[in-house]
Amino acid sequence: MIHISNLSYRYSKKVEILNDLNLEFQPGKIYGLLGKNGAGKSTLIKNITGMLFPTSGTCQIFEETPKNRSVNFLKNLFFVPEEYYLPNLSIVELVNIYKDFYPNFDTNQFDGYIEQFKIEKHKRTTELSLGQKKKILIGFALSANTKVLIMDEPTNGLDIPSKILFRNMINDSFNKDRIVIITSHQVRDLDELIHSIIIMNDGKVLLNDDKAHIAKNLKFQLTDAKQESTDLIYQEKVSNGFASIKENKTDTAGYIDIELLFNAVLTNSNTINNYLNA
Repeated sequence: MIHISNLSYRYSKKVEILNDLNLEFQPGKIYGLLGKNGAGKSTLIKNITGMLFPTSGTCQIFEETPKNRSVNFLKNLFFVPEEYYLPNLSIVELVNIYKDFYPNFDTNQFDGYIEQFKIEKHKRTTELSLGQKKKILIGFALSANTKVLIMDEPTNGLDIPSKILFRNMINDSFNKDRIVIITSHQVRDLDELIHSIIIMNDGKVLLNDDKAHIAKNLKFQLTDAKQESTDLIYQEKVSNGFASIKENKTDTAGYIDIELLFNAVLTNSNTINNYLNA
């Protein structure tokens, strides 16, 4: 479990990026961490991975403190950053050098991912496109089989077929002991993948809830005409009509429009949370 308590982070006395965050990430879930540029997502991830240290508050990952960067902590966490560097090695050399840092690394699993991505193992990283390098990194991350997997904008640089493969790979490699946290601005890439949604803005968490609970309590609709009903929670004009959110008064959980939910939460998070917590 990842337990974050009263965590704040400042770059300086005048610049506060994270403000008194309290979060828990449970094994057996894939979390979608959403927010605009500058919301604090990447800073939060860097505090979790031990790349930055909290100004105040605490972060614990399976009872390890990230800033200590112990061997036990590092071997159980893999981080795929948005910006990365791969050394000038062949793919085979790359795997052989780095796999031993991860006791649960599965070479056959990695080979399967590379085959699905249609990348030749003998190629050097300098011969690969940006998208191919991202695929190598994703394949290695999944094959490491760490308890915690964090991916910052993993679908950037992937074409549409590769995004579908990525989602299938995440699902196939997932198990009840693993925590997966994925950030993305392309929220539709996460639509069918994540179990829980966390929305941040200005260094604070505005929403933190399971998709199943959201779908049970909120109803998402698309209509041709603008609605004037009193039970509207949120409404916005879209290209093919009007998208709206209402209270779900039925016993049936419907679909969730994550993009619409995101906009609604940024507009008035208190109203959304009031319906979810009723």
